Amino acid sequence: MAEAFPKRLALLTNQTSQLQALLGAILPANAFYSRKFELAGTRRRIANLAQFQDFPFTLKHELAQDQRDNPPYGTNLTYPVERYVRCHQTSGTSGAPLRWLDTTESWNWMIGNWETVLRAAGVTRNDRVLCAFSFGPFLGFWLAYEAALRLGCLCVPGGGLSSVARLRLILDQAITVLCCTPTYGIHLAEVAAHEKIDLSASPVRLMIVAGEPGGSIPATRQRLSELWPGARVFDHHGMTETGPVSFECPVRPGVLHIIESGYIPEIVDPATGVLAPAGQVGELVLTNLGRTGSPLLRYRTGDLVRPSLESVCECGRSDLAVEGGILGRTDDMVIVRGVNIYPNAVEEIIRGTPGIVEYAVRVDESKALGEMAVQIEPGPECADRDGVARELQQKFEAIWSLRVPVTAVPPGALPRYELKAKRWTKVKSP
Repeated sequence: MAEAFPKRLALLTNQTSQLQALLGAILPANAFYSRKFELAGTRRRIANLAQFQDFPFTLKHELAQDQRDNPPYGTNLTYPVERYVRCHQTSGTSGAPLRWLDTTESWNWMIGNWETVLRAAGVTRNDRVLCAFSFGPFLGFWLAYEAALRLGCLCVPGGGLSSVARLRLILDQAITVLCCTPTYGIHLAEVAAHEKIDLSASPVRLMIVAGEPGGSIPATRQRLSELWPGARVFDHHGMTETGPVSFECPVRPGVLHIIESGYIPEIVDPATGVLAPAGQVGELVLTNLGRTGSPLLRYRTGDLVRPSLESVCECGRSDLAVEGGILGRTDDMVIVRGVNIYPNAVEEIIRGTPGIVEYAVRVDESKALGEMAVQIEPGPECADRDGVARELQQKFEAIWSLRVPVTAVPPGALPRYELKAKRWTKVKSP
């Protein structure tokens, strides 16, 4: 603990220096932020991080509107378009997709952050890494692959392959590190069972999961560990707009460290925007310090987190630790008959109920009090599907004092997902 203050002071000093350099580079070159700061009447230079609290937040809808008004890339560009070499876009799960450009320098900065994730997970040049994604326009696939290359790993792309082909590849090429979403990791195991592939013989020792909060949900982690014997589940999160943001604590599973060498994190009250009291759940706000070509200053991510009160973690790091990973999103909460319900809580209950392989949730917000119904798909070995549905319904009622109708559907009836799962359907008022 005696080392905590000097270590933290050095980190904050470095953040201040990086922020000053970033502001000097993007203002007035970046039209989006020059206009934003002029309208807010905000100073363009700072002497310390406390002064940075006066800067306005950046909101996702502002970026989306800017790209609509200035197609195709908007005005959050510090350099002429000719200097950019990468184009990616968000998944669009919480609104219209955003396009994001990167220069070579910004891209290399993000690869460095992903290397931090891989090193924290214990990946070495002796590993063989499979990225089980279709390599589309989303940022994370490409960064994970190139970061593993830079570490000297043997990297195997999994795009364009069926799940069966990916499983064969894992066994035939002795893959030791699997990168995928939690949902797809569960689905791969389901396919393996159907194809009579014994995953106890799998060489996979590490699963790096991202794209969904499941990696830090205890029941989902447990489910993955049971399906992939001998494989450690390692969580990580990032966003196309920000880049790779966090990595799981090597000592405390389910705790994420923000990469503070590359980001200034803040945790604010979602309703007021003021800093949340220490240790209380709030919305994560991020400033990326090295993505000069397409920066984000005080970006409201919408992610809800609970900061640890410890200034230095058990692992020895002083980077901000958030307990339980991403707890939910500010726009994901639903109110059912006066009860606040988050998708993560629903998943924790469902994954903790044996026999369920997939599920779907329907929320009817057109009703005055809101109603929720759940479909579950028990595994083919389940002899009493309706009994599992009754068990889950009783759990919901015991936890929330709500009657949530649960129905069981036949095996294979619900969709499977390779990318972010879209299990929730909301019916809005007309």
